[in-house]
Amino acid sequence: MVSLSWKHHTLIQALISRGPLKEKEFQSIFTAVTGRNPGAAKKIFDKYLLEINKELSYVHFELRACRDQYDGQVCYGVVNTVSDDQSKLGTKYSVPQIAFFKGIIEAIAQDEAAQGCISGFDALNIRLENQLPSEASSSQQQQAPAAFKNFSMSQKDKTLDELVRDKWLCRTSEGNIGLGIRSLLDLRSWFRNNDVPSCEVCNEAGVKADLCPNEGCTVRIHKYCLKNLLSQRDDKVCSGCGKPWPLGKVTKEEAVEAAVDDEEENETQAATALRSKKRKQRSQRDSAENFSSQASLASSSGATRRRVTRSAAHLN
Repeated sequence: MVSLSWKHHTLIQALISRGPLKEKEFQSIFTAVTGRNPGAAKKIFDKYLLEINKELSYVHFELRACRDQYDGQVCYGVVNTVSDDQSKLGTKYSVPQIAFFKGIIEAIAQDEAAQGCISGFDALNIRLENQLPSEASSSQQQQAPAAFKNFSMSQKDKTLDELVRDKWLCRTSEGNIGLGIRSLLDLRSWFRNNDVPSCEVCNEAGVKADLCPNEGCTVRIHKYCLKNLLSQRDDKVCSGCGKPWPLGKVTKEEAVEAAVDDEEENETQAATALRSKKRKQRSQRDSAENFSSQASLASSSGATRRRVTRSAAHLN
């Protein structure tokens, strides 16, 4: 069993206390804790994550990374890998709130258009009675818990704000309700178990994705995956039907721009690592010079004391 250091614990604590973090935020914390830049020391960064996950696996947790499907940025978070009745006891949300959240997740994830969101109006009109077990009889569904029936619009609106604040949901630039990064991290197995179609490129759930418009083709690809694909390949054909993939909103210029942005980010990380190394060398040089100055001063002080002592003895 690997013994985790205070550095490992600090990284875990940062993710638990602050919630899922964007890649740049998490990497800046890693640099502050370890003194190493993940861009220049990727093997060391990966080694830390592997050691952390080996220990977290004993308590059924995992430090996981995924892309935010709305902006394409990589995020890190700690997730619970067990979904049972006991683990649900740890949530701060009430039973009606959980049923409301589940209804929103299903409405977004099972959208055949893969828009990745629903309107606020549709979210507030989610029926909690529909979240009863599917095997329940019609009479049981009619006898829904009173808490479900009494869950008002104002309570739903307040719950939406809480779920957005806790990063389980998000508000899109158009004002719609989408999945928060916490849901994208935590519900990976739920997406697979509920047959949510995956992205053809990265194999993650294609909750918000571009669809192949060719009739009969079910291929969907995330916007950022499509940009990377266009920047690497000359043939723009769908891997599912073999027909040309319409560039539509994603142009070759956007794809190239995305590739350039990635290169600039890598260069920035390398420059940051170089500056950090120079600061460390400068600090070591200053320390050495300071020590040399102190030694010289001590030697000079000793010589002065010896001259004073000889002078005093001569006078006596």
